[in-house]
Amino acid sequence: MRRDTLWFHADFRRLWAGETVSQAGNYVGQTAIPLLAATVLAASPFQMGLLTAAENAAFLLIGLPAGVWVDRMRRRPLMLRADFTRAGLLLTIPLAWWGGVLTLTQLIVVALLVSVGTVFFDVSYQSYLPSLVGRAQLLEGNAKLQASQSTAQVVGPSVGGGLAQLAGAANAVFATGIGYLASGLFLLRIKANEPEPAPRTGASLRTQIGEGLRFVFGNRTLRAITLCTATANLANTVFLSMQILYLTRDLGYSSAIVGAVLTTLGVGGVLGALTAGWWTRHVGQARSIWLAPLITWPAQVLLPLTEPGWGPWLAGAGLAVMGYGVIVYNVAQVSYRQAICPDHLLGRMNATVRFVVWGMMPLGGLLGGALGEGIGVRNTLWVATAAIVVPMTPLLLSPLRRMRDIPAEHSYA
Repeated sequence: MRRDTLWFHADFRRLWAGETVSQAGNYVGQTAIPLLAATVLAASPFQMGLLTAAENAAFLLIGLPAGVWVDRMRRRPLMLRADFTRAGLLLTIPLAWWGGVLTLTQLIVVALLVSVGTVFFDVSYQSYLPSLVGRAQLLEGNAKLQASQSTAQVVGPSVGGGLAQLAGAANAVFATGIGYLASGLFLLRIKANEPEPAPRTGASLRTQIGEGLRFVFGNRTLRAITLCTATANLANTVFLSMQILYLTRDLGYSSAIVGAVLTTLGVGGVLGALTAGWWTRHVGQARSIWLAPLITWPAQVLLPLTEPGWGPWLAGAGLAVMGYGVIVYNVAQVSYRQAICPDHLLGRMNATVRFVVWGMMPLGGLLGGALGEGIGVRNTLWVATAAIVVPMTPLLLSPLRRMRDIPAEHSYA
C-alpha cells in the first residue's frame, strides 16, 4: 500500500473514526426518532412533517452567520462543542421516557436544538478537512468520509429498527447520543496544530456574509451545484417526511422491516463511495457531478410502487440505486467546491451552500406534512418522486456540462 494515502495519516484516521461512530448513531436516530413519533406518540402526518422540519431548521435560521463565525475561529474546538452538546440533548429523550414524561413537543425541541449543533459541526468539518489533509488529498478524504456515512446508513437503520422493536424506540435513541459522545472523544485525540484563522478585517457580519454569497452565486458552476442540491433536498425531504408513515401504516411493515428497507440506501451509498474514484478517473470529476444523478436518482420511483408482500425488495432496490448516485454526486461536488475555494472563504462558502441546500429541508418537511394531510401519504410520495427531475436542469445548463475535470486556473490545490 502506498505510504502517501490517508490510511497512514494518524489525525485523519481519528477524524474518520469519530465521524464513523457519529454517523452510525445519527442513522440509528433518524430511524428511531420518527418511529418513536409515529408508533408510540401517535404523530399525525403534519406532526411528522414538523419533526422532519425541526431536524434541519437551524441551517435555515443560522446557516449564514455560522459560516462567518467558523471562519473567525478554530474549527476543531467548535466540532467538539457541537458533539458534546448534541450527545447531552439526545440523552434527555430516553431519560424522559424512563420517567414517563416524554412528549412529542420535547422530541421536536430536541431535534431543533440538535440541528443547531449539526450546523456548526458540518460547516466546521468541511472547512477543517483541507487544513488537516491538504487539498491534494481532498478527494480521497471525502470519499473515505462518505464511505463511513454510507456504511452508517447500512448499519444504522437496521440497528435502529431492531432496537426499536426489541427495546423500544426511546431506548434506541440512546445509541445516537453515545455516538456523538464517542465522536467528540476521537476528535480530542487529534494532535495536529490547527492554523490560526485569518485576522479579522473589521468588516461587519453582513459584509462577510455577503462575501460568501457573492462567491457562491457569482460562480456559475457553484451556483448550479447549489441550486441542484437545494431543489433535490426539497423534493427528497417531502419524500422522507412521509416515508416512515407509508412503510408502517400504509404497508403495515414492522420496525425491523422498515429498518432493513432503509438500510439499502446505505448499501448503495457504500458502493458509491467505493467507486467514486473510478468515476473521477474514467468519467471526470466535473462530469460526474451531473451524470451520476441523471442516471440514478429517478430510481426513487420504485418506493411508491411498493406493495405488501414482495414490496420490500422493490423499495430496497430503488433506495439502493438512489443512494449510490447521491454519494457519487456528493463526493464529486464537495471535493470540487473545496478545491476551487480559497482558505479564507471556506467557512462562508460551505455555510452559504448549506444554508441554501439544507435550508430547503425544513421547508420540505412542512410541505410534506401538509401534502400528507391533504392528498394522502402515497400521493405525496408520487409528487416528491416526480419533482426529483427538476434538480438536474441547473447542472445540464451550466458550464459543468462541457467540462470533464476542474480547470487548473480554478483550483487552489
